[in-house]
Amino acid sequence: MRRVLMPAGILAACVLFAVWLVRNPSQLDEASPEIIPVAVRVIEVASEPVRLFVESQGKVQAARTVNLSTPVAGTVDWISPKLEAGGYAAEGDPLLRLESRDYEIALARSEAALQQVIAEEAHARSEFERLRELGERRLASESQIQNAQRLANVTAARISEIETQLRQARLDLERTELSAPFDAVVQSRQVELGQYANRAENVAVLYGANEVEVRLPLAIRQLGYLDVPLDFRGELDREVAPAVRLEGMYGGKRHSWSGRLVRTEAAIDPDSNSVQAIVRVTQPGAEAAEGVERSSKGSSKEGAKGAIPLPIGLFVEAAISGREIDDIIALPRAVIRNNNQVLVVDAENKMRYRDVEIFRFEEERVLISGGLRPGETVCISPIQAVVDGMSVQPVREII
Repeated sequence: MRRVLMPAGILAACVLFAVWLVRNPSQLDEASPEIIPVAVRVIEVASEPVRLFVESQGKVQAARTVNLSTPVAGTVDWISPKLEAGGYAAEGDPLLRLESRDYEIALARSEAALQQVIAEEAHARSEFERLRELGERRLASESQIQNAQRLANVTAARISEIETQLRQARLDLERTELSAPFDAVVQSRQVELGQYANRAENVAVLYGANEVEVRLPLAIRQLGYLDVPLDFRGELDREVAPAVRLEGMYGGKRHSWSGRLVRTEAAIDPDSNSVQAIVRVTQPGAEAAEGVERSSKGSSKEGAKGAIPLPIGLFVEAAISGREIDDIIALPRAVIRNNNQVLVVDAENKMRYRDVEIFRFEEERVLISGGLRPGETVCISPIQAVVDGMSVQPVREII
């Protein structure tokens, strides 16, 4: 009996306790969850003048190229050591000489012919004077006097003809020696010693050594960022030509040069809807040579800033100085969200989306022309989950 009553009593006690627990539950006080604001980096919006830059890329080319040719024909008698690919020649340096004996003989013949015709002219003039005196005394006929005058005039005209031939002979003799027309770098040579060169035959290709040019493609809209008149023709005056900074890798190092945008090509490329802008760079050696002349005119020198000349064919990156925009807001490019929105933190430290008017995207910054006021704070932290109106803990940064 005991074995039956004890387990039944324990079971009944447990049931009664469970029923009591169910009918008398414990009440917990409700508590609102604690919200911890997210810390974000913010910057203060400021309106300031901003200088625009237009970036492009291009290859360096020669500003002046000439195919050096022989003005007269002859056998190549001498070639200067400077007339080799990569050689340098100053203006007026002799580069090539042709065999000149034929032209020396032609010059001697012209000089002899001139002496002969001068003597004939003197005799004809003397004979005319003599016959004219005889005609005054009725001792010579009118036809004799006219013939003598005609002969004197013909010999005088022959003097002019022979003098012209003499000048041509001297000029041909001078032209047997070819000189550098300007400070030049030799690109190539097409003749060898002993080779016969015909008149007007190309013997070498020379590049101008003092200046080089860079062709930069610019989109049509980029022209609006430059402070140049759109209706100009020819080359820009130095006072209004935009400054250009060029950078490129050469010899394992990064070098920089500076130049000026001097003109744009006339035609618009229909495929890319762009124009070619021409940037001119003065080489370091030429800059030093022209420094005194330019300083005397009161203008600053503008040329290559690197220690080396700008090599032809080098690929360079260019930054063209454009016009200055007043009262515009420049912010890091990362602040833009959803193409045209930013996150503004208000006075209650709540973050909200704001539509803005974007003037221009640049590589590292964005220029905003509307939608923000100076003094407001904008979030620059790269947070992903954003709820409009969420509380944040702003941390100000100075950029």
